[in-house]
Amino acid sequence: MKSLSKYFLPLALGTTIFSACNKNLLDVTATDRISTEAIETDTAVLEAFVINRYIGEKIISNEADGTNPGFGRGFEYALWSSLTDESMYTNDDNTWLITRGQLSPENLGAAGSLWARSYRSIRECNYAKKVLANIQMSTLHKRQLEGELQFIRAFRYHDLIRNFGRVVLVGDTVYGLKDDLTKASLFERKSMQEGMDYVIKELNEAIEKLPAENNDKTWVMGRATKAAAMALKSRLLLYAASPLYNVGNWAAAAQAAQEVIALNKYKLYTGGYQSLFLTDRNPETIFARYYTKNANHVHLEIANGPNGYGGWGGNTPYQNLVDAYEMKNGKAPFNEDGTVNTASGYDPKNPYVNRDPRFDATILYNGALYRGRAVETFIPKGQDSPQGSDNWNTSKTGYYLRKFMNDAYPLQNPWGNAGFQPWNYFRYAEILLNFAEAANEAYGPDVLPAGGSLTARQALNLVRTRASVDMPEIPMGQSKDEFRKQVRYERRVELAFEEHRFYDVRRWKIAMVTENIPAYGVTIDKNGESFTYTRKEALSGRRFEEKHYWLPIPRSEILSSNGQLEQNPGY
Repeated sequence: MKSLSKYFLPLALGTTIFSACNKNLLDVTATDRISTEAIETDTAVLEAFVINRYIGEKIISNEADGTNPGFGRGFEYALWSSLTDESMYTNDDNTWLITRGQLSPENLGAAGSLWARSYRSIRECNYAKKVLANIQMSTLHKRQLEGELQFIRAFRYHDLIRNFGRVVLVGDTVYGLKDDLTKASLFERKSMQEGMDYVIKELNEAIEKLPAENNDKTWVMGRATKAAAMALKSRLLLYAASPLYNVGNWAAAAQAAQEVIALNKYKLYTGGYQSLFLTDRNPETIFARYYTKNANHVHLEIANGPNGYGGWGGNTPYQNLVDAYEMKNGKAPFNEDGTVNTASGYDPKNPYVNRDPRFDATILYNGALYRGRAVETFIPKGQDSPQGSDNWNTSKTGYYLRKFMNDAYPLQNPWGNAGFQPWNYFRYAEILLNFAEAANEAYGPDVLPAGGSLTARQALNLVRTRASVDMPEIPMGQSKDEFRKQVRYERRVELAFEEHRFYDVRRWKIAMVTENIPAYGVTIDKNGESFTYTRKEALSGRRFEEKHYWLPIPRSEILSSNGQLEQNPGY
C-alpha cells in the first residue's frame, strides 16, 4: 500500500477487507467501534464523527496522556518549546536530537507524528464531507458541519505547510483500496503558492458557513466558529508574507488580522497574565481545546514542577529566554554584544527583580515564591537543586516552568484531579501581534491602514500595556526596522511556550543565528545570604543547519511511494 494511502484508507480497511472473507464467520456485530453504515445513515453518529475530528490518533509514544492529541502536541510531556531556545525537556523525550540538529528522515524524534496524523485527519474529513453530501439533514446544519470539516482540514494542511513546506493536495478525494494508488499525481508536492492559495480558499468558504458563536446549547465550546477560521487565515497569511515562504504580501496579512479585530468580539484578558491560561471562558480566547475530568491531559504540575516539591522538572526554561525579558522600565538588560546595559537598571547580583511582569508569570527561578516557599535552585543544599531530593528530576537549566501551572491542583498524586487547563490554539493577543507585524512591514509603525482602527504601534501597545502586564508604551517615531525588533520581542515573551517560537524564528529566517546559540542555564552558588550566578551550557551540541528550516519527510513515506514523493532538500 502506498504512502499517503495509509492515512487516506483507515475506514476503507474495515469494510473492503471483510467483504472478501467468509461472511458466515464474520457475520457478527462489533461492539468496540462504530460501523461505517451507522456513520452514513445516522445524523447524530455523523455529527459525533465530525466532532471527533478535532482530535487525532496517537501515533508515537509519550503523546496524549489521558486523552488523544489535538491539532498539535499542545500539553504533552515535552512541549514544542523544548525544540527551541525557550526550554529543554529534562528527560529528552525525543527532543534533544532535533535541538542538536540530528534530524533525519529515519528519525524525526518528537516531530515524528506530524505527517501521518495530518494526512490521516484530512482523509477522515474528506470521508465525512462525502457522507454529509448524501445524508438527510437540514440545509443549515449541513452547511455548518461542512464548514467545520473545511476548517479542520485547513488546520491540518497549515500544520503540514509550516513544518514541511510544499505539500500534497488531495482535494475532496476519498481514496479506497480499488483506486490506483501508484499514480505519480498522488504524491505530487505542489508549490508553496498553490498550497497557501488552496488553504486560504478553504478558510474563506469555512468562514461563510461557520456560526458566530459556539457556546450555546446547539454549538458547544471547543468547536470552530467564524472567528476561529479567520484567526487561522490571519496566521497563514502572516506566514505567507514572511521571508521563508515569500508567497504573500504584508498588506493582505494585516487585513486578515484587522478583520478579526473589527469583529469587536474579543478583548485582552485583564485578570492576570498567569490566570489567562487557567480560565476556560475569557474574552481573549478565540479557539481552544477544553478538558474535563473524563479527558484530562498531562498533569502539568507534577510533570513540570521542581524536584524539591516532588515534581519531575520537565520543560525547563533556558537562560537564553530569561535574558530576553526586558526590565519593567522597558529597557533591555543586555546590549547586543552581551554586555550589561547599565542604563536599564539590571543588577547582575539580583537578576530577577524589576523584570517584565510576564517573566514572573512564566518562569520559576531561584527565590520565586511557589506553593508556600521560595524556590531553591542554589547550591549547596538547595531543595530544588541537584543536591535536593529526587535529584534525577533536577532542572539542568536552573529554572522551572511557571506558565500554565495551576496551584489549585495537587502536585503530588494528582491523578484524575489535575490537568484540566484549556489549550489556546488562537487568542486575541496573537491576532494583535499578527496585525502589528504585518502592518509595520506594509506601512510602517504609525500609519493607519485604509479602513483600519489601529496602527501597528497601537496594536502592539495594547498587548504590552494591558493591566496585568503594564509595560511602558512603545513611543511614536520608530523606524520600521526598530519596530520590527519590538514586535519580535513581544511575540517571544507574550507567546512563550505556546508553540510559536519554533515557527517564528524559521519564517523570519533568523534560526541560523538563534538556534546556533548554545543552550544556556545557570549555576547559583549561595554564600551566606548572597548569591553568585554563573552561566553554563545546559544542553551540549545545539546546532541548526539551512536544511532544518523544513522537517524531512519520513523515509517510510518516501519508500512507500516507490520514490515518487519528493524529499526536502538536504536530507
